[in-house]
Amino acid sequence: MSEPGSSGAGRAHAAAEEAARAAPELSQAELERIVSPLAAADERMIEGALRPKRLSDFIGQGRVREQLSLVLTGALRRGKPPDHVLLSGPPGLGKTTIAMIIAAELGTPLRITSGPAIERSGDLAAVLSTLGEGEVVFIDEIHRVARPAEEMLYLAMEDFRVDVMVGKGPGATAIPLEIAPFTLVGATTRAGLLPAPLRDRFGFTAHLDFYEAAELEIIVRRSAALLGVALRDDGADEIAGRSRGTPRIANRLLRRVRDFAEVRCDGVVTREVARSALELYEVDEQGLDRLDRAVLGALVSRFGGGPVGLSTLAVAVGEEAETVEVVAEPFLVRAGLMARTPRGRVATPAAWEHLGLPPPAAPGPPGLAAPGSLFE
Repeated sequence: MSEPGSSGAGRAHAAAEEAARAAPELSQAELERIVSPLAAADERMIEGALRPKRLSDFIGQGRVREQLSLVLTGALRRGKPPDHVLLSGPPGLGKTTIAMIIAAELGTPLRITSGPAIERSGDLAAVLSTLGEGEVVFIDEIHRVARPAEEMLYLAMEDFRVDVMVGKGPGATAIPLEIAPFTLVGATTRAGLLPAPLRDRFGFTAHLDFYEAAELEIIVRRSAALLGVALRDDGADEIAGRSRGTPRIANRLLRRVRDFAEVRCDGVVTREVARSALELYEVDEQGLDRLDRAVLGALVSRFGGGPVGLSTLAVAVGEEAETVEVVAEPFLVRAGLMARTPRGRVATPAAWEHLGLPPPAAPGPPGLAAPGSLFE
């Protein structure tokens, strides 16, 4: 964990290391996907060099950025820690980056941990009892904090106090321990799983949305400058358009396109180079990869567009049902290519169009035979 006396660069490096350690374990299916919004520990270390350090450098999320600026500026003028901050939204949109920016703007150290790492109340007490005044604590995937630690967190957030249990059984005694005022930044991809008492203790909540292609293009150009990549505007536009609205994916695609440009071309990333590279990595114009297209293809060609059950669809593509549901489905539904219905998964007309196939004719009114079929 970062120490109060460390330099800004040292704190940033320490924070990157802690973020890498706090990264969730990924399934093999996610690790193999170039368009996965999740990042393994080693990739989070690479991301550390690309993260903006100040709120003014943060691209996108304009409303959240403006609101957060007011919260932080007001706290600095009052000389007190700001309210606790809750950040929600899909992975890869910048929740960890914003937590690091909050600490940098306040000029305080950042402690990073994750919900799954806090299994007992003692794990949380060990972190909170060593805080200096005004420090920022970042808990990623906060909805996964264990229940005993969650109850301790209520008291710590509200009264800046924790009760440490001494002894066991009927003779156990709770000793109140005062802790320094701090700011908790919680991040979650599933805000609905947060208990209401915990959610209500956050003074500022923000939801991060997917990015527009123009915002991703700016991010790609900024990352290219930091990585020393020769990038043309049309190349940045091509990468941004296939990044599924997620900066993490955009930066990953940029690194893969850079490799292609340096090995097989002259090192300059143009639209043609980016297109050739991403075709090699099986990422199409909409950002779909091999698994996405396999699910969509099976749904359309084998089951006539559905409805079809999740287990049947998973067997058709040779994957586990959980992999299809967690890894492929969310983007296909968000992109308008698939719909979930009570009867099963259904391909939309856009899915047929994406695969270059004519959509099936709409059925006639109930109870009426199709033309020419009455006496056949």
